[in-house]
Amino acid sequence: MTTTTRRRGDARAEADRRLMSRALELAARGIGFVSPSPLVGCVIAADDGRVVGEGFYLYDGLKHAEALALEQAGPLARGATAYVTLEPHAHQSRTPPCTDALIRAGVRRVVYSVDDPNSLVAGNGLRQLRAAGVEVEVGLMALEAALLNEKYLHAVREGRPFVHLKLACSLDGRIQTHARDSCRMTGPEARTAVHELRHEYDAVLVGAGTAEKDDPALKDRSGRRRRRPLVRVVLGKTLRLSPTSRLARTAREAPVLVFTAEVDGERADALRRLGVEIVRAECGGRNLAGVLEELCHRSLQSVLVEGGGTVAGAFRDAGLIDKVSFFIAPRIIGGREAVPSVGGFGADCMARAVDIVNAEVRLRGRDVEVTGYPEAAQAGRG
Repeated sequence: MTTTTRRRGDARAEADRRLMSRALELAARGIGFVSPSPLVGCVIAADDGRVVGEGFYLYDGLKHAEALALEQAGPLARGATAYVTLEPHAHQSRTPPCTDALIRAGVRRVVYSVDDPNSLVAGNGLRQLRAAGVEVEVGLMALEAALLNEKYLHAVREGRPFVHLKLACSLDGRIQTHARDSCRMTGPEARTAVHELRHEYDAVLVGAGTAEKDDPALKDRSGRRRRRPLVRVVLGKTLRLSPTSRLARTAREAPVLVFTAEVDGERADALRRLGVEIVRAECGGRNLAGVLEELCHRSLQSVLVEGGGTVAGAFRDAGLIDKVSFFIAPRIIGGREAVPSVGGFGADCMARAVDIVNAEVRLRGRDVEVTGYPEAAQAGRG
């Protein structure tokens, strides 16, 4: 290989990465507007690297990112390269096949980041494009694209929602004092980050004890618009949610689901009149796989579990946590009777502890956020 050829190859690789980065930026604009579908961005670029079309997917828009970018590019799409964050689909769904549109437009080359595990797509887009003579490259910025779409990819592959455990605790791992006080564990910066996190999720889940003790509203206060309201979920063996609680009083503003074995009685009737939906749950909501299956049936792709310690421990013991975020306040509570952040049975030896990998640490004002993935869950993704 000559020096000139190598330089051309390096320049093309640099341009490819720059344009795919732009496609990922576009895809992220759909956060809050695409579930249960994936986030997708597309950039159409001429041979000289000039961008001639851009698009990103919105569920209610009824046009995929590729179609929008091709419309913008017009005749300039012929002979161009399309950069797409997810494998283009080749089947008729709510929209016509994107592969057909790319082929008709005369796109010469398609670069996409990750395969779509949806059985209706899964390799069909790649095969159809190549059969039509389109040059296809797969895998550019695959890690970044997979992280952006981790909720969708997990929900399709596993058949259940992506579960993200979020907890706020003290430096010594407590979420309440021995007197059961948990007021304002973290500072305003951490609380703002939590609302940004809620905006990314379809549902937020707590235990009945947390709902009763803290009386949370569990709303998305990020200030950003979203396609569907955040679904608030409560788990409890008995029906402890009060009709005067903030959750019950706002049930007509955003859905409230209560999973419990106790579905009849005056309290249940009062809650239903307020708009709360009560779901009969095996083992009073302690069958977490069953709860997640029901949420999946409701097209909820992701769940943010916010505690308390009993629920966190139950998800940990069941091996149903896909991601964790701990917001750690620089304070020591102490006390044998103080409530730990994660209850349940726990590990009987260090070998059975849940190791967190790919962890990122951020300062949130005076607090520290640690976000990462349980090693077993990460290994399961291959």
